[in-house]
Amino acid sequence: MITIALDAMGGDHGVSVTVPAALATLKHQAALKLVLVGQREAIETELARHRVTGGDRIVIHHASEIVAMDEPPAQALRNKKDSSMRVAINLVKEGAAQAVVSAGNTGALMATARFVLKTLPGIDRPAIVTTLPTMHDHVHVLDLGANVDCTPEQLLQFAIMGSILVAAVEGKSRPRVGLLNVGEEDIKGNDTVKKTHELLRASPLNYAGFVEGDEIYTGDMDVIVCDGFVGNIMLKTSEGLARMITHFIRQEFQRNLLTKLSALVALPVLQAFRKRVDPRRYNGATLIGLTGTVIKSHGGADVLAYEHAILEAVAEVKNNVPARIGQELAAMAARGAVA
Repeated sequence: MITIALDAMGGDHGVSVTVPAALATLKHQAALKLVLVGQREAIETELARHRVTGGDRIVIHHASEIVAMDEPPAQALRNKKDSSMRVAINLVKEGAAQAVVSAGNTGALMATARFVLKTLPGIDRPAIVTTLPTMHDHVHVLDLGANVDCTPEQLLQFAIMGSILVAAVEGKSRPRVGLLNVGEEDIKGNDTVKKTHELLRASPLNYAGFVEGDEIYTGDMDVIVCDGFVGNIMLKTSEGLARMITHFIRQEFQRNLLTKLSALVALPVLQAFRKRVDPRRYNGATLIGLTGTVIKSHGGADVLAYEHAILEAVAEVKNNVPARIGQELAAMAARGAVA
């Protein structure tokens, strides 16, 4: 039985999303137990709306406080010790849960998780990694905003963690790793990128070289590494582009009667396309590099999106990702492959 703690109060929608997502996940995950952490009355009220009173596989763990989405991380860490976020993370540290999922304040989640769980030996900083769709399948990209300034050694650590994550969850023995840069030639990029390039080439990873921005979605990499400044801008730009394309398609199909009729004909294709690139199905970013599994859901996630974040936590627990990262780092250090 896998036990996962959910920050039931986190995100833009709180229990109106987290509770139904938990119930939906339990329907097709027979070996899963979920702990709903948050204000008991609010959770019980939402469960009652779905005619559920609890049971062996869904339990409530009371926490009196909530971390606001705009709350400074240091303030949340210092003053909200009984927040649903902090209590859920504590359950992982205590061994009462094997992972935590939260749609709450990203900065507060990272700060609290790092303070409570600590980083793995050999890891300077945790990173945020998520999956993005590509023309061939999908790619894992990190860091997406946790570390805006990184050393080459830290970027190497990100590459190692991303590679181990893909190998563990997807069963790929030699994931292809790329380094995001402004060009493919060795002379391109700033000093940090060039130095990281040399470290990656000397590492035992399956390093495939530099990756340009257009290759994020068109290439065949399994892992793409960048610092959090570049990664976050890339991610937010991609999200905005997706919304713009959706808006334009809808606008064109609604232009006149003929285009509306053509929309009906094209509806199966449009639905298939929407499902293929639906960001909700890629929801659930990992705070990788910690001693425990912490999954960050998008703050505005709906029920389907939050369910996918829970499933990401299940997959990482099943494959014991933090332990495998720790073991591989120790083995690489023994071989002199990392500092």
